Amino acid sequence: METANVIEMKPSHSDFISGELEVIARRPKSISETGLGKHFLQELVVKHLSEGGKMNLRQLSGRLSLAGPILENILNAMRKDAWIEILGPASDKSGLRYALTDRGRAAAAEALLKSGYIGPAPVPLERYSQVVRMQSVHLQRVTKSNMQNAFADVVVDEDLMDQLGSAVHSGRAIFVYGSPGTGKTFLCQRLALLYQDAVLVPHAIVIDNTVVQVYDPSLHKPVNYLDSEPTMMLGEGFDPRFVLCERPAVVTGGELTLDMLEIQFEPSTRLFQAPLQLKANNGIYIIDDLGRQRVAPVDLFNRWIVPMESWEDYLNLPSGKRLAVPFDVVLTFSTNLNPLELADEAFLRRLGHKIQFHYSTPDLYTKIWQQVCKEKDIDFNSGLLDYVINDLHAKFKVPMLPCHPRDLLGIALDYSTYQGITELTPEILKIAWNSYFVNLETEASTTETAKSQSDHYQLLSKDY
Repeated sequence: METANVIEMKPSHSDFISGELEVIARRPKSISETGLGKHFLQELVVKHLSEGGKMNLRQLSGRLSLAGPILENILNAMRKDAWIEILGPASDKSGLRYALTDRGRAAAAEALLKSGYIGPAPVPLERYSQVVRMQSVHLQRVTKSNMQNAFADVVVDEDLMDQLGSAVHSGRAIFVYGSPGTGKTFLCQRLALLYQDAVLVPHAIVIDNTVVQVYDPSLHKPVNYLDSEPTMMLGEGFDPRFVLCERPAVVTGGELTLDMLEIQFEPSTRLFQAPLQLKANNGIYIIDDLGRQRVAPVDLFNRWIVPMESWEDYLNLPSGKRLAVPFDVVLTFSTNLNPLELADEAFLRRLGHKIQFHYSTPDLYTKIWQQVCKEKDIDFNSGLLDYVINDLHAKFKVPMLPCHPRDLLGIALDYSTYQGITELTPEILKIAWNSYFVNLETEASTTETAKSQSDHYQLLSKDY
């Protein structure tokens, strides 16, 4: 399979037309169009002034992601309430500055007791829900051509690729299973490349005056889109309270607990964080290593029954209020365990697509080996590959996995470079094999022991 540059498959910034983004999230031109109350915005402004000190209108506009005229309206009201005072411009003559009065500092302290959030103005839940629906991941059509482009630089079985493609196209939950090292996590994450567009992710949303942070730099990848209008202006362009990002691809593994799927509150900072599935909206959410979590699989499955069928999730606020939020993700479960040990057949039927990842065939293994040689600038030697397949895998009864070529060649290259050897040999590959599999050769005297080795290697192999 021909290789391609992954970067070329990323969204093209020129594909994003300002007018289209404006339809999805129009820039507010008045306080009422923000969907937020004047008093709420006043409290947010005093928190910014408390943190940032004296600031001019442009600085406040940048921090709150609100147009200057909107802020002028708010600042005028704050001045009447004696929360702020107006100072002369700084030495750079960048405009009049605003500073808190004693009364304003008291208001800021009171506001910080309610919420520690100091950031761009949040988006109301209703507005956020509309944006999620308009850019739904389920509106994206997935074709065989899309899959071939997304996996152009990866050696993958074509039947498996077609199964994954049709599963994503369906919009239903996906359940993938198979031995460790068969490529489940890697290939599922790769599905994010199917989407050539980008989505708007809010910095935060507000629910009953509770601000919940959504944008997460560790999960969301911003797209370098240059809006022609600065935030001071009311002109064209999308609402700057959103960040234009690649469609999210969120992965959680054995660390996942049920409370991570609820709104999180940090008492020390008085900040609320959105749960993982909310951060994954309009993208892919992969629950990896299913069955390894500290929560029973049946409890985890039960958590997803309603969202999977209604595309709506229900979250609990610390106040006890229960609310509905969009659930717009390609939900993917991945496990190394027998699916029937995790859930009954009735639940598995709800998942729609169950895809098994198998061991590599000699032909697939060879293609992966050749690709890794090319990536690592190693001369391909068919004799060395025959030695690995027939003298190592066959002898020790170790099934071939997609991860083995990269791992074995990597260890062999480390050793040869250390020794100053310019060419790989069977002896070096044998050393790499023994290092990778903890030298299983000495224990391969019986069939039973060989089977034990085959089972044991799975614990040592990394996901492809």
